[in-house]
Amino acid sequence: MSNTTAAKPRLTTSAMIASIAGEGQKTKLAPFGHALAELANTRPDIIGMTADLAKYTDLHIFAQAHPHRFFQMGMAEQLLMGAAGGMAKEGFTPFATTYAVFASRRAYDFIHQVICEEHLNVKIACALPGLTTGYGPSHQATEDIAIFRGIPGITVIDPCDALDIEQAVPAIAEHKGPVYMRLLRGQVPLVLDEYDYTFELGKAKLLRDGKDVLIISTGILTMRALEVAKELAADQIDVAVLHTPTIKPLDTATILREASRTGRLVVVAENHTEVGGLGEAVAAVLLRNGVTPPFRQIALPDAFLDAGALPTLHDRYGISTATMAARIKGWLG
Repeated sequence: MSNTTAAKPRLTTSAMIASIAGEGQKTKLAPFGHALAELANTRPDIIGMTADLAKYTDLHIFAQAHPHRFFQMGMAEQLLMGAAGGMAKEGFTPFATTYAVFASRRAYDFIHQVICEEHLNVKIACALPGLTTGYGPSHQATEDIAIFRGIPGITVIDPCDALDIEQAVPAIAEHKGPVYMRLLRGQVPLVLDEYDYTFELGKAKLLRDGKDVLIISTGILTMRALEVAKELAADQIDVAVLHTPTIKPLDTATILREASRTGRLVVVAENHTEVGGLGEAVAAVLLRNGVTPPFRQIALPDAFLDAGALPTLHDRYGISTATMAARIKGWLG
């Protein structure tokens, strides 16, 4: 009898930019681009702007539908943000797209001084948040939420799926003031339609209840948390999932209500470094209000992450369904 085990299929370079959707999972193509183009049909103030990344942020769909309201600024993210601020001063509602690393690291001062200090009505939607690309630290925006949370007056959103994005677009367009939204692109998973979900700016939503564990999650880790809940149910572990798409301002009332229920481990899960993101925001809210449940974080490490295939990296850094489930079981003993 052979002692060899079946080798896993070799992952190719394309796995570095693979869709985050699982095999056979429902998806919708380019929900941001389609939602923005549709909204612009009745909102002549909406314009689309990008720094040479229309195709890679799904803004090309808006450009095709409204070519006279689309502005290609070239590889110049600082110019993009400065011009978006100028457009907002003229009464437009600009949606500016780029990669999250470029907005948070290259254009930060322009966002801070030009847009946010004057509380201008600019919506910044940025692709490749956290560990959604395998191209290494140059493209992995693992600290963008921490960077933007510190700016006074900005709203920060991390949608879970296509439905979240579709509903967030008109909501942030209606909101007066600067918004930073993490953006999922291409074939985006569709999961929240099974949970009677509606996006509301500034609100967290309890997607499922459970008596043993409360996972407070955001972004794609809400999708993972729901998968974990189903997996742990087979081990008689009852998991609640509280989706928190708006990270700033935080829905403190709902978080305190759910975290105050006795007998549950509270786990905050996010596709972001453990420093300065949702986990630390929730921990601060709980401590300030004297709520002290058993508390753990699932987040990316405070490190420059490796390049490689996304499935491998998600396992390595603890944000795959299997690794999340194993860690929670270990914490429960």
